[in-house]
Amino acid sequence: MEELFMTVLDYFKEICNIPRGSGNEKAISDYMVKFAEGLGLAVKQDKANNVYIFKPATKGYENCPTVILQGHLDMVCEKDQNTKFDFQTQGLDLIVEGDWIKAKGTTLGADNGIAIAYQMAILADNSLKHGPIECLMTTEEETGMGGVANLHPEYLKGKILLNMDTDIEGEFLVSCAGGIRASITVPFEYKPIENSAVYEIHIKGLTGGHSGAEIHHERANANVLAGYMLAVFDRKYDVNLISINGGNKDNVITRECTFEIAIPLHFSSTFEMNFKSVADACKGMYKTQDPNMEINYKKIEKDKMISTTETFINLIRLLPNGIQRMNHEMEGLVETSSNVGVVKTTENNIEISISMRSSTYYGKIELASRIQRLANVLGVFCKLSSDYPGWEYQSNSRIREMAVKVYKEMYHKEPEIKAIHAGLECGFLAQKLPNTDIIAFGPTVKDIHSPNERASISSMNRVYEYVVKLLEEIKNY
Repeated sequence: MEELFMTVLDYFKEICNIPRGSGNEKAISDYMVKFAEGLGLAVKQDKANNVYIFKPATKGYENCPTVILQGHLDMVCEKDQNTKFDFQTQGLDLIVEGDWIKAKGTTLGADNGIAIAYQMAILADNSLKHGPIECLMTTEEETGMGGVANLHPEYLKGKILLNMDTDIEGEFLVSCAGGIRASITVPFEYKPIENSAVYEIHIKGLTGGHSGAEIHHERANANVLAGYMLAVFDRKYDVNLISINGGNKDNVITRECTFEIAIPLHFSSTFEMNFKSVADACKGMYKTQDPNMEINYKKIEKDKMISTTETFINLIRLLPNGIQRMNHEMEGLVETSSNVGVVKTTENNIEISISMRSSTYYGKIELASRIQRLANVLGVFCKLSSDYPGWEYQSNSRIREMAVKVYKEMYHKEPEIKAIHAGLECGFLAQKLPNTDIIAFGPTVKDIHSPNERASISSMNRVYEYVVKLLEEIKNY
């Protein structure tokens, strides 16, 4: 199969010549349509530029179940600071170094161009043995999954789906989280500061991380920590909040937060004397997860404070944050979580943005409902948005059993079965193609979404060989 391996690499190089950043997929989508037509295969293209290509079964496999092969056409466009490159018009400048293929100064787009190359190689090779194949190539995966959200399920008949959008060879994904965002607005009016000392408190040096993939580490969230400190200070010193700002993205565990408070003058010396003990208590709670935490204060001058300090403190202290529920079928899998990712003070509001995730529909909706109800009780505004479905773990999956069996026969070792607490297109696919048996896998790709992105050529070849064998074995599904 050495020649086939090169064919996959050649197809990947070919599509790297075509600009295909998220939102700029028309050219690559049209290219895939022409590619299918050139092979004499039926093809459809929808308004979202998703492409559907249909290849009949090979002789003797006509009665096999139809398999959907799926990957996304778009790529993340990032470049080094000193690299001059136009992702709208230029093809990638590829470099092969030993076993690794990369792009000069830019992202490679192996996420998920390799899946497209696999599909092209399988569609073009009439020597392979397989049942009916439906290739689904989606768009805008990297910027909100717009393509898969608008796919036409009526175009597809397959009830087995192989998603090829993972980045560690030998790992099979069997579940992913869905998500929803909450935006809370706490309105306020300003009132003058009188007979008070004013302080700025800065929390920094936290580890942070991805609010899905790293939430299980139970690291400190700087916004939540600021809420804890505010509650302690309010109980002791009757504080008033002036402003609070922490985080830039709701899907990132907040690493820094700065807040300003006014304290009655007669409490100021006691506050300064006891500040270290409160800061040390915070550090002690997270000494393992966040060993580099720093909490400092300084005196500043301000002339006005907000009118809704108590409402904000109650809200930030009661908002769900971190792990809410673990999955009881897959050990170590976070099922439901929340991240208070952004808190910012605008002209007349404090705005809070929260990212919620769950691998079950009811877990997501129940968590969102709790946050909405809390907002209602406190008299503040809450808006839900960016709702996307999860892919719930199926305890019985024939394709998972078959995929593991074929992997063990080929490589004489067990693959890892994993679920991730982050979003994949599989969530939308499971929703739009109900009762479809889904599994996700792929070759080894390092440093995705960065100019250091690189793909292992040998891994690319092995996984292609595996896909070909799995398609043949599905005859026994």
